[in-house]
Amino acid sequence: MVSYPMAMSTKVLFVIAEMSPLVKVGGLADIGGSLPRALRRIGLDARVALPYYAAIDGEALALRRLDSLPEGAAVWQGEARGVPVYLIEHAPSFGREQIYGYDDDAARFLAFCDGLLAAAESMASAEPAEVGWKPDVLHLHDWHPGFLASRLQGTPEHPWAGVPRVSTIHNLVFTGPFDGAFAEEHGLPERALESPPGLAAELPYSALAQGILHADLVSTVSPTYAREILTPEVGGALSPLLERLGDRLCGILHGIDVEEYDPASDPHLAARFDAERIDGRVENKRALQQRLGLPVDGEVALLGMVARLFWQKGSDLAVAAVERLLAGQQQDDTPAGRLQFVVLGQGDAEHERPLLELAERWPQQVAVRIEFNHELAQLIYGGCDLFVMPSRYEPCGLGQLIAMRYGAVPVVRRTGGLADSVVAFDGAEQGTGFVFDEASPEALTAALEQALATYREGTAWRSLQRRAMAQDVSWERAAAQYEELYEHAVRARAVRAAGEAR
Repeated sequence: MVSYPMAMSTKVLFVIAEMSPLVKVGGLADIGGSLPRALRRIGLDARVALPYYAAIDGEALALRRLDSLPEGAAVWQGEARGVPVYLIEHAPSFGREQIYGYDDDAARFLAFCDGLLAAAESMASAEPAEVGWKPDVLHLHDWHPGFLASRLQGTPEHPWAGVPRVSTIHNLVFTGPFDGAFAEEHGLPERALESPPGLAAELPYSALAQGILHADLVSTVSPTYAREILTPEVGGALSPLLERLGDRLCGILHGIDVEEYDPASDPHLAARFDAERIDGRVENKRALQQRLGLPVDGEVALLGMVARLFWQKGSDLAVAAVERLLAGQQQDDTPAGRLQFVVLGQGDAEHERPLLELAERWPQQVAVRIEFNHELAQLIYGGCDLFVMPSRYEPCGLGQLIAMRYGAVPVVRRTGGLADSVVAFDGAEQGTGFVFDEASPEALTAALEQALATYREGTAWRSLQRRAMAQDVSWERAAAQYEELYEHAVRARAVRAAGEAR
């Protein structure tokens, strides 16, 4: 039986492509699963709508069918970790093995948006009476729900047409492009495809652009990334549009689920610990070394990396920097001392191969696993001394937040959410990690040399670890900021409606 609080304030509908633990490809799922829970804890009635993928276990959710929809679709309702969810079923689009990666992805997520809009009436009239529901704010995440905004531009009679909309950009690289033929075939309204004066006529032809163009407010996942996307280097073709948003664009640094990511209770660790029992981490280091076939040594500096292996994440920079450190170690002319490097991830073959070759050249120092393995990832967070994130760009980043929570000191490039969440160690009593600027092997090598030298100092290292673990990486701070954003969106929509009425 699904139960809901009897009195909550603003009603927010997350429209998103992933939600942990129902379906997860990347960090978007963590946000879909954790932020609504945090919002509910501060009194908002946050709910989630997403596609009913074949990978979702409907029986475990005790789903109930609300209504059949046009084109063979249906809407189902359930609850995941205390958050009400609406699943839009459309077997031709989502009854497939993968979540993304199909040539017709744009059409698939347009079908999701159409199904959700068709479900609005059944959501509002569902029984029992307290379940009947209409959002006060629509929160669109990334490009996948952008067509929802397009459709609402062309259907002013829809009950959600006047509902304030917030669009959040999680990664500007993925835009959901389409062309004029697609727009004509699927009946996208001409009004939605109009480019703002002075901007390129083709600018509206992506689902992400649609979500931005027709939102009341736009947010992204860190303050620094909000500034970076205003530049052509990061914002690309959408940077002129984003620049015009002015104060309608903001960045909110995201968090992690501190209940799920808790070294004091994590079942995947060999030894649980907290900031007061930090010496227990060494048991995780030994367990990790043993599992990956490296020499078991509690004193060696262990570097870890958990990442999707693409150009963005800078694994090639890590390969070059670690090779230099290992070669210097062999010649005994570096302050680094002995070190090991473990990597977990998968992605492009051109980034996987150099890591595997590094492990072949240095089998006693380097271990690489090309896979997705949540259990092993947790052991890396709990066992490595330094966590390496040399990202060329990073909208927010979750790895550095989890690492700090687990006492693995981050080594990061100063970009996006990494710049906003990791304070550079000053060599004395300030800082939570090591930060470098240039996306080059030389800059990363220098940062790692500083980190390894600090590791050898002992007392300074322990203080640094504890400061990192003391950081507030929870969702509570971000949830309060989103509540303010929703209130601002409601006011902005009211002002716009009043102007249109005149």
